[in-house]
Amino acid sequence: MRVPRFSTAAPLLLLGVSLAPVSLGGQAFSPEDFDHYVAEAVDAWGAVGLAVSVVKDGELLFAAGYGTRDLREGGPVDPGTLFAIGSTTKAMTAAALGMLVDEGRLAWDDPVSQYLPGFRLSDPWLTREVTVRDLLTHRAGLGNADFLWYGLETDLDEVLHRFSNAPLAYSPRSAFIYQNIMYAAAGAVVEAVSGLPWEDFLQRRIFDPLGMDETVALLRDIEGRPNVATPHHVVDGDLRPIGNASVDPVKAAGSVWSSVDDMSRWMRMLLDRGEAPDGTRLLRPETVDELFRPQALVTESGFYPTARLTEPRWTTYGLGWFQHDYRGRKIDFHTGSIDGMVAIAGLVRDEGLGVYVLANRDHVEVRHALMYRVFDHFLAPEDVRDWSVELKALYDDLGARADVTAAAAAEGRAAGTSPIHALEDYVGRFGNDLYGHVEVTLRGDELYLERGPGLRGPLEHWHYDTFRARWEAGWRGRALMSFHVDAGGKISALEIQGQVLTRLE
Repeated sequence: MRVPRFSTAAPLLLLGVSLAPVSLGGQAFSPEDFDHYVAEAVDAWGAVGLAVSVVKDGELLFAAGYGTRDLREGGPVDPGTLFAIGSTTKAMTAAALGMLVDEGRLAWDDPVSQYLPGFRLSDPWLTREVTVRDLLTHRAGLGNADFLWYGLETDLDEVLHRFSNAPLAYSPRSAFIYQNIMYAAAGAVVEAVSGLPWEDFLQRRIFDPLGMDETVALLRDIEGRPNVATPHHVVDGDLRPIGNASVDPVKAAGSVWSSVDDMSRWMRMLLDRGEAPDGTRLLRPETVDELFRPQALVTESGFYPTARLTEPRWTTYGLGWFQHDYRGRKIDFHTGSIDGMVAIAGLVRDEGLGVYVLANRDHVEVRHALMYRVFDHFLAPEDVRDWSVELKALYDDLGARADVTAAAAAEGRAAGTSPIHALEDYVGRFGNDLYGHVEVTLRGDELYLERGPGLRGPLEHWHYDTFRARWEAGWRGRALMSFHVDAGGKISALEIQGQVLTRLE
């Protein structure tokens, strides 16, 4: 079924965008042709709703919406529709710190503890030595710990307190593991130095000066707004609307909601080295350059599968931006992904070129295809690739391989077993200082686990003392967990997500 799109002419005229092709050495970027390409790609990938904007040399070249905000409630997507922008928020947090650097209120290589005296990590040396720059570059020696906030009702103080128990995963500054909680700590530094909540700082120093009038920093702030996209996910084979996942507990890592219209203003400021379209300077040019300076090497395993087709010679991370070479240019980009919502921001600073895509279906990777399609139009107009076709084949293959891996794991299940203990014996409260706690109860003849409002559901017996959680938020999938017994044969612990939680009562 063809996904209806917001009329091309309407958003372009509303935004004052010219439909005239842009000359490119005898070729042309045609907004009309690109609109048709996007519409076909939206269909091919099964996207629900999508919006895209393109900026070049300080001008908004293209902005349009496609599909629907909600499969059940309807409503067209347009350039002003709000979506969760996910981790493309990180660049805003880095820029906020850059503003404080410009004011002489902090330096990139200052110790975090200078501004957050209560900041603690499991290694005392690292607590003393980790810098503001380290918070932004995913290189501080700590593994991913999103289980501290995802699906839970918690706050940053609690997240950082428990994170202090996270063990080192590698030698600091020697590797790269993506880390949301360190960005959350970076937001706390913004608050400590500025005296403003992070969300208020962004509002006053970024959103207001750029005229990003519809953008909000927190999920709670979209309440009552009329033009907001609903997230979608495939659950038990059915594509349907799902609930929003709150990133507010680690807000500086990814909680902003915005539109491609507003984000085009953000991109133009960055491409103009810190100057807003009205001449207001938000950042010094040299500070913007620092945001995009490569800071950490990213290995193949830490990068995107798209590299199999773009074939970069190098991949790095700046301050809130992934980077690689493409057609002789340096690309700065970042994705955002959170339960049923995706985003991508891509810049070619040498060309004054930016692309921003938002969509409301989980991990619909057409976002990458549209970014590279635009880049080709401007960097290699004689060799524009059909990125939608190429990347869909790549991601379809990756999905098929993941299905094979999952099927192989299921084959390891021992058939015909039953729980070793009576169900009542598994009931209890389990926890540790890092993970927090979970509660296992008995509801009728079924065990039920609860960790937080987004992580609760019945436990299905898998084999022996291993069970599988079937989350009520079905898009969050399934999770295997095993009960441990002590020398006396009694249930003493629960292992989940690599964490051993001791029985507390």
